[in-house]
Formats: sequence, C-alpha cells, structure tokens
Amino acid sequence: MRKIPGENLTVNGKSNKNKTSTRGKMFGYQVLGFGAGGPSFVGMTATGGTITTDGKFQIHTFTGNGTFCVSALSPDPAANVVDYVIVGGGGAGVHGGGGAGGFRESPGSSTCYTASPLGQSPAAAIPISVQGYPIVVGAAGGPPLSGTVGDNGSPSSGFSLTSAGGGGGGGRDENGAPGGSGGGAGDFSGSSGGFGNQPSVDPPQGTDGGAGGSPTENGGGGGGATAAGTGAPGGGTAGVGATSGITGSSVVYAQGGRGDGGTAWSAPQANKGFGGNSSCGSTGGGTNGVVIIRFKVS
Repeated sequence: MRKIPGENLTVNGKSNKNKTSTRGKMFGYQVLGFGAGGPSFVGMTATGGTITTDGKFQIHTFTGNGTFCVSALSPDPAANVVDYVIVGGGGAGVHGGGGAGGFRESPGSSTCYTASPLGQSPAAAIPISVQGYPIVVGAAGGPPLSGTVGDNGSPSSGFSLTSAGGGGGGGRDENGAPGGSGGGAGDFSGSSGGFGNQPSVDPPQGTDGGAGGSPTENGGGGGGATAAGTGAPGGGTAGVGATSGITGSSVVYAQGGRGDGGTAWSAPQANKGFGGNSSCGSTGGGTNGVVIIRFKVS
C-alpha cells in the first residue's frame, strides 16, 4: 500500500511523526469487499426437441424421435441431472375404449415442479454426462377394421426408461389388449379389459381396462395412468390420467378412452398419450406419446 506523504507535519501543535495514513488501506479493504457473493450459477448446455423455459429451468419437449444432446455440464455437480415425463402412444378404441400410453415420471424435487402422484416415489432424477441421448416417441394405435381389437400404441423411451404403448380396445365380443394401460373390453358379457402396467414397473405405468357390459351392450373404458377404466353397468368410463407441472403448467397425460355408452374425461389431445374413444363401434385412434425433459440453467 502506498504511504501518504507528510508524516512529519505538525497539526494543532502536535506532531504526526511515525504515523502512517490509513486511508489507503481502508480504500483497499473496500475494493476487496466489492461484489461479494461469488460467481453466478451456470447450468448445463443442451439441444433437442422444442425448447421452452420456466423461470430458472429449461424444458425440452419431444413430440417425435430425436436426440437430447448435452454439450457442456454445470460446474455444480448437483445441477447435472434432469427430471422427465415419458408417455407412450395411446391405444385405439373400437367398442371398448383404448388404453392410455404408459406414464413414467421422476419426482420433480430436483428441478422444483409439481409432479403427479406417480412421480412421488423413490425414483431419482437422471444424472447426465456430455453425450447424446436418443429419444423415441411412440405413435398412437390406429383404428382397426370393425369387430377386431384396436391397435396398441407404440412405446416411448429415453435414458434407458420405456413407457409402453396403450392397449387397444376390444371389438364387439373381444377382450381389451394389455399395454401401458389396458384397453377396455368389447360390449358383450364375458369380455375382459386388458391388463395395465405391462410390462410391470414400479411405480405402475398404468391401470387395467374395464370389462364388457352385456346385456346393456356397454364397452369397457380404457385404463388411464392413475385410475382404471370402468365397465357395466353404466357404460365404459375412461380411466383418469396423470397431471404434471413439468412444463410449468398443469397438464393431463395418459388418459383412457371411452367405451360404448360411457363417458370420456375429455377429447383425446395430441402428444399426450390418450387412448382412443369408442362410440358404438365407431373406432377412434389414440394420440401419440411425448418425452419431456427439465433441468436448471440459472
């Protein structure tokens, strides 16, 4: 620190000999303390899908096959994780409603969003490294010829996790097909809904389809992510889906399709993995799946 001249001056009759001004030192301390608080947070750098933001978080939404490509990691190791929603394609409805695509979700605690009940589990966010991660988005099952079982949806996958396609709904006297959620049964007695959570994972990726309803000729509803489809009496009500806030808004995914004479929770929505609705044999296709990825960037 530079010494201030004039140390031998007499002020008010008193000598300041051998005294050194502290003004320079005090200024130095102020400079050292300026801007305290450390560097700003730096998150991962990644591309792929449709990119949006929610506050401090970045969201990549894949509605078709692609690659989640990570080119740089965060200096904070705890930030090098992603949360996810993976939904398979929905099954087609015939007389029974189509089953919803399988639904799998991380807890949401790592990136601060409200997960569905299926996300509230011991499953952790996925640790990430610099590489490309292949993403597959399952297509919906298409309407079949009248009287046969609807086509299953196709699976969606990412990070070595797979959500199965939804099971197709049964024809006039056909059982519903198994899948992520099971397809509803056809509308004659003796027909059974398809099993959900096929293949089995924990927490379950879906539920069963409803049974057939003769003599009232009501088809079973397709299973949804959080509730099974219902059958007779009263018609095939669609199974309830799962609501997640991973995109920053509350969105319903993986809802089952209506069976004959039943109730649909809502019209099938694109890239939500909904099962197809049925209406007295008028076949309805499901909707494609989706893969959503969320991580902290600031």
